[in-house]
Amino acid sequence: MLYKKIVKPVFFQMDPEKAHHITMNGMSLANKIPGALSLLNGLYGVPKKKELSQRIWNINFYNPVGLAAGLDKNAVAVQGFSSIGFGFMEVGTVTPKGQPGNEQPRLFRLPPDEALINRMGFNNLGVDSMAEHLQKVYTKKVPIAVNIGKNKMTPNEEAVKDYRICIQRLYSYGDFFVVNISSPNTPNLRQLQHGEELNQLLDAVTDEISIQQQKSGKEGKPVLVKIAPDLSDEELETTIQSILKHQISGVIATNTTLSRDGLSHSHAQETGGLSGKTLFDPSTEIIRKIYKIAEGKIPIIGSGGIFTAEDAYEKIRAGASLVEIYTSLIYKGPSVVREINAGLLNLLKNDGFTNISEAVGAEHK
Repeated sequence: MLYKKIVKPVFFQMDPEKAHHITMNGMSLANKIPGALSLLNGLYGVPKKKELSQRIWNINFYNPVGLAAGLDKNAVAVQGFSSIGFGFMEVGTVTPKGQPGNEQPRLFRLPPDEALINRMGFNNLGVDSMAEHLQKVYTKKVPIAVNIGKNKMTPNEEAVKDYRICIQRLYSYGDFFVVNISSPNTPNLRQLQHGEELNQLLDAVTDEISIQQQKSGKEGKPVLVKIAPDLSDEELETTIQSILKHQISGVIATNTTLSRDGLSHSHAQETGGLSGKTLFDPSTEIIRKIYKIAEGKIPIIGSGGIFTAEDAYEKIRAGASLVEIYTSLIYKGPSVVREINAGLLNLLKNDGFTNISEAVGAEHK
């Protein structure tokens, strides 16, 4: 109620990126103010329920709803976001060197469509800054995924070096890693989703993970690949087969879309990646296809257009083990995390499931 009645009206009068920075500053300050994290948890935290808990990749997730990459780009607010009910969160996308991203304005709201368009361009402070921030996380409340990418000026034929650097520098801090090759806002990045370029990248990433595992003397860390919703059936088949061949741990489906179908707001003409409600159907269909291609053998994190428990549940029944939100957090506020988890409990009960894992891919069975 506080968000919808007071915070959102104020934020939606501001430039979207300015509102984003205010949010990040506030969330990053939370762990420096005595009692602030406890207050956030009291207001928005999600009770732990065995029905929603899963162990995937030898990692415990106490609920299936995570925060998608792109909000906490530099891992400055991990303590804050992990106090408002998320079962896990992604930080990044991070690149080896800090970079400013694309020119402003580069973030646009489409309120009638409950959507966002961004062309941020991997703006971030770089791996050293993220390592410094993650090192200060004194209590890791939820699993942290590090979303990694290449610098804008790095040509595709040298991209593997950038992904290796990110893993080398951040290996000890992430619980798992996400290889971002699907943002539409870095030139030619999406070409890495296909053919020999993808195979070379996955070879390098899995090799680097193995090297860092041996150095640490501990169990290896999972690697996921984040794909676009705009892949053709043939491209998707090829991409998933490469992922299976390289024994990649999982897939995030999906990133933002270049499609503008179903939009009514004038900002629809802006270039960049679209997130929000209209992404729900195409991203869910991609999940269905991945589940079928992989025969349910690799975990999928479903992302795109999730605003309600019913949305999350449809993605889970389509094949997602976990889900992520971003745009609905902007439009509905932090209480959306609790609402989705509470709704999932009821949906599981109605279908006679005792644990969320039983619902994964249920529509295929």
